[in-house]
Amino acid sequence: MRTLRDAFSFGDLPLVERIGFAIFIMFCTLFPWVTKGSFDQAVMIQFLIFCLYGLGWNLIGGYGGQVALGQAKNVGMSAYTVALLMVWWDIPFWLSTPLGVVVATIESFVLGYFLFRLRGHYFAIATIAVSLVWQQLFINWDLIGGARGVELPLKETPNFLYMQFASPIYYHYFAFLLVLAAILYMNWFRKSRLGYQLRSITSNEEVAESLGINAHWVKVKAYCITGVFAGMGGAFYTVYYNYIDPFSVMHLELSVMIALMTMIGGAGSMWGPIIGAMILIPLDRYLGAWLGGSGIIGVDFMIYALMVMIISAYEPKGIWGIIEKVRARR
Repeated sequence: MRTLRDAFSFGDLPLVERIGFAIFIMFCTLFPWVTKGSFDQAVMIQFLIFCLYGLGWNLIGGYGGQVALGQAKNVGMSAYTVALLMVWWDIPFWLSTPLGVVVATIESFVLGYFLFRLRGHYFAIATIAVSLVWQQLFINWDLIGGARGVELPLKETPNFLYMQFASPIYYHYFAFLLVLAAILYMNWFRKSRLGYQLRSITSNEEVAESLGINAHWVKVKAYCITGVFAGMGGAFYTVYYNYIDPFSVMHLELSVMIALMTMIGGAGSMWGPIIGAMILIPLDRYLGAWLGGSGIIGVDFMIYALMVMIISAYEPKGIWGIIEKVRARR
């Protein structure tokens, strides 16, 4: 009961944060009824997916201070597990998803157990290397479709068991519920024993270990939870697009995007991943749509990169750091 109470209790947060959270809930709830554009709805669903990715990465990259750049492999592990179970044995989404999450979590545990013996940029490089190895393996593995990818068999819609619907509104609310569950978990995590241990390790790992905290196992646990978040996002991605390939769910750009989005929004803060996704995902999608088809190649990427550099140079703690500075002055 105390765990549930801690998850649903936001009383220790400033009033402005609670108001912002309420506005976020209202906005996501009403969005499908306010806009009818299919592109706008698709961008909104992508925003929610990246919120889920970012909230998960924030555990190890924000609170844990570990620059892990291999989140895409966890997304891909779960996505491929769900897709192959549905294609090979016709296992519904609600049964294949837990298995996909378990696969992503086990991979995170095995990888984290060995890689967390490295520190700093060595750890970051190692996560990139492992992610690239997994991608190349999946590209050349004909049994699971290779570079062609995997296409889900279409069912008669609406089909709740296989999560196939004609209208995007169902996907929107399912993704929204996943994000709400992730926020509640993060609200509990920041007040949990593991959360305090992880932040103490980030502040000073030697001092934390001298107090009896096993830094290695704390980071491994956090990395496994990150794998759970990515696994849920990968499972949803599979049924939303009905198709996956190594270039869509395991590419390095996805890992970098998740990390950058969280760091720009404010790594180590509860709302940073959501702020980063709220700015960068629409910016990326709309700039790509507006400028990409106009014959002006690369301008959207230049604007995106310029914004990233300005925010990073002005405030290392991201946009949330700027908000905290303004609030402190008042």
